Amino acid sequence: MSTQLAEAVVRLREMILNGKLAPGQRVAEAPLADLLGVSRTPVRQALPLLAQEGLLVENETRGYVVRAFTAAEITDAIDIRGALEALAGHRVAERGVSKALARDLHSCLDDGDALLAKRRIEESDEALYAEMNVRFHGLILEAAGSAILTTALERNSHVPFAGPQALAFDGTQLDRMYDHLHYAHRQHHAIVGALESGQAGRVEALLREHAHGVKESLNLVGFHLASTEAVRRFALVR
Repeated sequence: MSTQLAEAVVRLREMILNGKLAPGQRVAEAPLADLLGVSRTPVRQALPLLAQEGLLVENETRGYVVRAFTAAEITDAIDIRGALEALAGHRVAERGVSKALARDLHSCLDDGDALLAKRRIEESDEALYAEMNVRFHGLILEAAGSAILTTALERNSHVPFAGPQALAFDGTQLDRMYDHLHYAHRQHHAIVGALESGQAGRVEALLREHAHGVKESLNLVGFHLASTEAVRRFALVR
């Protein structure tokens, strides 16, 4: 993903989360490009990616509209993601971690460590962390070698905030968000350690807990999952 495209995805996601783009609102390339100060190309490329995340749906005529979604959909999808990733991790631990997989997982750990080493986060960090997070979870899923699991997780990721790629920061609480990202990345370290040790049960438990942290993040900033509007406004997805 190019830098301009990554930034467009992140900024449009934030606009949806903070209500600047409301449920049911049509999103058009030209006005969004002007608003973001970019050409229409990265916006055009970003819209289908956000549709894959479940934040947009195709308009009946053409283009996209912002999707309305409920808290129940989100929490169910997070729980399903945790269960499916736990199964994938269990299988990988049972089979054993190859040298190539270990190398790639540790590369993700190193990238996350470097990002968090300054002991603070900036809004520009979100695309970098999200890219690392997608790689990390994708490596485990790929190593599980199950087309059924892959398809199920891809479908589940169409629900907003259910996939590892969907990351957004509350710019007013970056210190607290750093704490949550730091904790999530420590979980990444623990998951890799358990995988390499062949501790299938521990890997399964860690991945379930890792997904559960998403719901804790939703509650962290004072929003309540009972409120669809609150959940729409902010989410931090591991």
